[in-house]
Amino acid sequence: MNRNKSLQRIIGTERWDIVVIGGGATGLGAAVDAASRGYKTLLVEQADFAKGTSSRSTKLVHGGVRYLEQGNISLVKEALKERGLFLKNAPHLAREQAFIIPVYNLWERLKYTIGLKLYEWLSGSLRIGKVAFLSKEKVMKQMPGISSNKLKGGVLYYDGQFDDARMAVSLAATCEDFGGVVINYMKVESIGRNEKNEVDGVTLEDLTTNKKYNVQTKVVINATGVFADDVREMDTGKREKTILPSQGVHLVLDSKYLQTLDYAMMIPKTDDGRVLFLVPWHNHLLMGTTDTALEEHTLEPRALDKEIEFILRNARHYLEEAPERKDVLSVYAGLRPLALPDGGNGKNSKDISRGESIKVSSSKLISVTGGKWTTYRHMGEDAINKAIEVGKLKPVACSTKTLKIHGWSNEKRVAADWNVYGSDCAKIEQLMKENPEMAERLDEDWHFTKAQVVWAVREEMALQLEDVLSRRFRVLFLDARAALRMAPKVAAIMRKELGKDFAWEKNQKKEFIELARGYDIRSGNK
Repeated sequence: MNRNKSLQRIIGTERWDIVVIGGGATGLGAAVDAASRGYKTLLVEQADFAKGTSSRSTKLVHGGVRYLEQGNISLVKEALKERGLFLKNAPHLAREQAFIIPVYNLWERLKYTIGLKLYEWLSGSLRIGKVAFLSKEKVMKQMPGISSNKLKGGVLYYDGQFDDARMAVSLAATCEDFGGVVINYMKVESIGRNEKNEVDGVTLEDLTTNKKYNVQTKVVINATGVFADDVREMDTGKREKTILPSQGVHLVLDSKYLQTLDYAMMIPKTDDGRVLFLVPWHNHLLMGTTDTALEEHTLEPRALDKEIEFILRNARHYLEEAPERKDVLSVYAGLRPLALPDGGNGKNSKDISRGESIKVSSSKLISVTGGKWTTYRHMGEDAINKAIEVGKLKPVACSTKTLKIHGWSNEKRVAADWNVYGSDCAKIEQLMKENPEMAERLDEDWHFTKAQVVWAVREEMALQLEDVLSRRFRVLFLDARAALRMAPKVAAIMRKELGKDFAWEKNQKKEFIELARGYDIRSGNK
């Protein structure tokens, strides 16, 4: 992906079929669907791809076990179907993940075994493993870090796991593979209307140059997550509350606390009634999530002290070695765009459905909210079906059920961080062959090389130091201090690649240090 080429396409295109606002899971899913059907498609993102919620998930491709307990069978069934398609269409980014639910009495054994058997059955032909009861000894063997106190055994089941930000980059590339155009750091400043008072375009501002572009289109899709109401207001001039931002916080620790890279733990009931996941991710242990309703939204939310303590407190009941605040390598927060019921009366955030919502305004702006990463493809399909209807586009059948995501590859690398590139690995390796200096590691404890930074700039539209260390690499999310160690080398490489001056490099390092402080709580940062 090349940003300058995207700009030229924007300038050279008289009218688009579909413009998608928002470069997260929902927007990218819609853009891939639209481009793969042959529609002239443009996706614009005000920051970087997946900068918001879509890089801050629990990294699970799942049906949602707790939704089953709530009786939401249709949502679970749909998500399990999409889970199966996700794993097939992006094997370089997603994989099967074994989970164990600890069991402490006979009733729990019966309850979870029966419930998860139903979960497995609802997967149909796309099931990915068999539910089984494991003895206490077996659970201790598979998860050496689990506390043995009162443990009677565990129920084994399977779901999926993936890298969310890398999936977003691959979806952006997939859109381009089918002739679509994607561009980051491009903000929608206003929405235009025709003589019929219908949406017919957007005015864009390039945040890297402050230049303005007027874009004409047949349909506009608002897929901006927690910012959806802001775009609606831009369209109607009225403020209507249709989104409840719910904050989810995750802590990342050394993998020693669970001592397994093969099994994840699902805690079915915390002291606030939510589930909690302890998941191996990129050789670390990811713990989350919280569900805190907020009135405000931001691109860079911060974890609340009470959320951090909630996760640590609940995890301590299940781990032999209890983690403390000083052991947390990184903490990150994301905002779920929960779609409020009509009327805007919010329940507790954990009780609001995670199902999708598609609404069309009187001016024919399409807004897509709710949902989750697992169902991104289905949401994209529904959004484009609605766009065909609203924009009177020539109908073309959806093909994304079997569409291979950019980089598709079944090959697994020894260095797991390289798997996310899929078939593009060969091109990065070629960079290192052409210039051996490119093979130099950025840090002795990590596999990332100079070549990967160059690739991120040249082919993945990385423009800021944060883009590389947060989302092209996941270092900031895994270990904030390691990201700070790498920052000077990465900034210097990016300066050369982007043709920037030393003042840019200095400012990037300064901004990144301030950003990273919010992810590092070991020094007492709050």
